Parts: sequence; C-alpha cells; structure tokens
Amino acid sequence: MKYHKLIPGETIDSNVMASSVTEADILQMAQQLAMSRLSKGQTLTEPRHVFNHLQTLLQYHEYEVFALLLLDTKHRVICFRELFRGPLNGDSVYPREVMKIALEHNAAAVILVHNHPYGGNEPGQAERMLSTTLKHALNMIGTRILDHVVVGIEGCVSFAERDYL
Repeated sequence: MKYHKLIPGETIDSNVMASSVTEADILQMAQQLAMSRLSKGQTLTEPRHVFNHLQTLLQYHEYEVFALLLLDTKHRVICFRELFRGPLNGDSVYPREVMKIALEHNAAAVILVHNHPYGGNEPGQAERMLSTTLKHALNMIGTRILDHVVVGIEGCVSFAERDYL
C-alpha cells in the first residue's frame, strides 16, 4: 500500500510509519486497503470479506452513495464505481445509467451497494423496489444482480441473504 507516511518495512507486505499518524490518516489508509481488495482481478469468494471492505469504504460518508461492484463471469472484480449521491429513491437512481455502466464494462454480474449515513442499516420498501427495477433492467442485457448491500455503521445487510432479490 502506498501512503505518504508509510515506508517499506523489512519484509514483503510490511510497512513502517515514517511519522505520527492521525485518526484521519488511519481511516484513509483503511479505505485505500479496502479499495485494493476490491480492485480489478480480485476474486470474490467470501461475502463477509466483501461486506467488510464495502463498510470501510462507505460507512463514514456524510451523504448517501449508490455504487456498483462490477464483476466478470467468474465473479472477479472489474471495478467499483460510485454512481449517485444523495437521497436514494426512485428518482435519484437511473436504471439507464446503471445499464450503461454495466455494458461499458462488459459486466456479467453486479453487486448493488448503498449506505445509510444517518444510522440503521435496514432496507426500506423504496430500496427493495429499486432492486427489483434494476434486476429487470439488467436481466434484459444479460447482467445478473448477485446482491444489494446496505452499509450502515452497525454493519451490512445483504438482500440476497434475506431473499429480497
């Protein structure tokens, strides 16, 4: 991992702090590490690990974010893309834009992700309807939704685990 306050350690994959770090430095390093775990070519096999990385990326935003984790046919990461910011409702997430991104990256599957910055991680009815709308739209282009993950301060909720998809 590259960070301005880190220097290479004595062993591979180790680093040493070059100077003191703040809480903000630690959060930024954690986010960089989470992004590297969700970088191109990484195979997603353990949902809990994916949830942890997504929580690290999104739990401290002060606004709602809707993102896509785009995957190939073997569920390897193509990329992670934040698409929309602001209140999530039927008017703020455009299926056409989601489809366009999936086609642009030739994604075979996606994981929908959004956060609840003001506490709680229980999905609402509008979020469930959005998942259904996106599922139908993406099915038309041959892209599967594997999950819709809601990231909250308390953890993540998986639509797939709750049979909402």
